[in-house]
Amino acid sequence: MSSYLTAANTMRTTRVLSVRSESPTVKTFTVKDKLCSKAKPGQFLMLWIPRVDEIPLSILNGADGEVSVTVKAVGEATQTLHGLKSGDTIGVRGPFGNSFTESRGRILMVGGGTGIAPLLFLAKKLAAKAERLSFVMGAKTKGELLFLEELDALCTEESTIATTEDGSYGLRCLATDPLAELLSRERFDMVYSCGPETMVRGVFELAEQRGIALEASLERLMRCGIGLCGSCVIGKYRVCRDGPVFSAAQLSEVKDELGISKLGFDGNRIPL
Repeated sequence: MSSYLTAANTMRTTRVLSVRSESPTVKTFTVKDKLCSKAKPGQFLMLWIPRVDEIPLSILNGADGEVSVTVKAVGEATQTLHGLKSGDTIGVRGPFGNSFTESRGRILMVGGGTGIAPLLFLAKKLAAKAERLSFVMGAKTKGELLFLEELDALCTEESTIATTEDGSYGLRCLATDPLAELLSRERFDMVYSCGPETMVRGVFELAEQRGIALEASLERLMRCGIGLCGSCVIGKYRVCRDGPVFSAAQLSEVKDELGISKLGFDGNRIPL
């Protein structure tokens, strides 16, 4: 193990600096951590909630010795995390995994749920470089659309498309539904995606059909974060070590699993 990975994999105890509510079920936590503050868009960290569990989280932002993560309350660990406040103790390992390639030209991002967070991190890096920056985002309802104002400010004028499953904001459909028309109408040099794996598969298929370069971040069960336990395996890849960002060529190798099945907590394969 390299000296960098040894340092990254060492648990650091720190404290919550701030907690910000993004929606009724989503909060952003900022903590002090020198290593993770240097993370690149697409990387993740392992966050330890004392006496409960350790969970993988995509990084929303890192700078000046501080790092932020955006978390939806879905289980015991995340619900306990949502109960923490400024000054409470947590543990951090990371940053782990690879990052998005920072492309130029005409860029399209497609995100769903908290998968929008690492794409916002990337959008901030690309806003001044890209010829055009567009974003398609999806959520179940208006209250769950994350970072809409921030993305509107970063993207090219009138190039943000919002979708909600209940029609409470934007188009009433899934985030993948407007893509076919958009990709037929406009030329893009790169597509980035992060969110539910079924959504990622839809984006991948559309990009593949049109021969557009794609990078997508996958979210899978992770226990160790360094490629030892195998809980995050998809095909021949370990998402924590080989990803979490994968190219279209890599995703084409795991079509039989992408958006279809994954390993559960007991190690058995379960449908998505």
